[in-house]
Order: sequence, then structure tokens, then C-alpha cells
Amino acid sequence: MPQTQSLPLYVQISEMLNRDIQAGRLLDGERLPPEREMAAQLGISVGTLRKALADLTAKGLLQRTQGSGNYVRKGASADSVYAFFRLEMICGGGLPTAEVLSVATLTKPDDLPDFGRSDRAHRIRRLRRLNGVPAALEEIWLDASYVPELRAGDLSDALYLFYRTRLGLWIARAEDRIGVGRLPDWGAGHLPVLDTSCLGRVDRVSFDQNNEKAEISQTWFDSEHVRYVSRLK
Repeated sequence: MPQTQSLPLYVQISEMLNRDIQAGRLLDGERLPPEREMAAQLGISVGTLRKALADLTAKGLLQRTQGSGNYVRKGASADSVYAFFRLEMICGGGLPTAEVLSVATLTKPDDLPDFGRSDRAHRIRRLRRLNGVPAALEEIWLDASYVPELRAGDLSDALYLFYRTRLGLWIARAEDRIGVGRLPDWGAGHLPVLDTSCLGRVDRVSFDQNNEKAEISQTWFDSEHVRYVSRLK
């Protein structure tokens, strides 16, 4: 089965803490545990933790005070790899990971909304996990004009980061419509839900840096374990 390339471990830890801060699980001004204790809790080396904390500091989410410790700075605006990923655990936060189930390049189905310049698109089907727990299924259609060929092994956990760094495609904004839907047939067995007839569903249209529709996606999520969260400022 195809696998998605994982982000570096320090980036995963940074993103996990970032999402915990945004969700309010780590409070503004809160002092983090001592680094060696925190590294042991996370099961990582102190060096990896320090790289993650340095990343958070550079993003303005952490104040590191010599001899005192590391303090959360929630008020800062942070650039997150998962800025467009809106699903969280019921208690908030959670580290997203992805497993590619399939990638195919197809003529666009008639039932898809109009998007992009090509009559073909890359269909990416993925299982998303939060903190290792299956949480959602995604079917993503990327217009083929951005890249003629797409292989599952090239993709990253953070798909928009892959678009930006490998394809020169920036997802500048997205429009989400939230509702309910039935689990698609291809998703059977991937989500541990009893009732597959009524899952949370997100229909998204994503726009590139030129304000053109680049991508259409549908996400089905287990609303008993995760929530769609959008924070307004």
C-alpha cells in the first residue's frame, strides 16, 4: 500500500505543540516542562526537542528565557504547516499524519465542480490520523495542469507544503462547506465507525496564488472523535 513521506520528527513535534497552543491546551504564558523531562515524555531526544522549540520560537509562539525555561506566547501569529487543516481531537489539537491509499490521473468526472485549466486531474485518496488514531478520509482532485504526473511516494503528510516546495503551487485560500455524508464505498474498513451513513463532510475548493481554482476535495470525518474547528480573529 502506498505510504506518504513523513515530515521530519522535529517538525512533527513543533506542529503538534503549535496546534495545542492554538487549541488552548497550552495557555499563553504557560511554562513548558524542563527540556529533558519533556523529551522523555514525548519519547524523543533532547536535541530533536530543542530543534522543535527553536522552530516555535522563530514563529513567535515561544519565549525561551535562559535559566528560567520556555514560555508559551499565544498572542503571536504563527505560520503552520497545517494552517488549512481544520480537524482536531475532541479535546483539541492532535498531530495530523496521512497515509496515501491511491493516486490516479483521470479525466475529470462530470459531477465535480468546474476547476482548473485541464480536463484531467490527479485523484488522491488518503486516510488521515490524529495522534495516530484514524480520523478522516480524503478524496482530493488536483488539476493536472500543475504537474503532468504524480506518484504516491512523492507526497508528504502536509500536501500543501508539497505543492509549494515541489510544484510551485501556493494554496492561498480555501472555501469550505460543512455538512454530513455517507462514507464512500472505497473507504470501507478505514474508519472505525459503526454508522457509515452519517459522517461529517467537508467540501473544499482551494485557490492558487493567482486566485484560480486549483483543487477540489471531499473529507469525511468521524464526528464522535474529531471536530471541524475554525478560529476567527
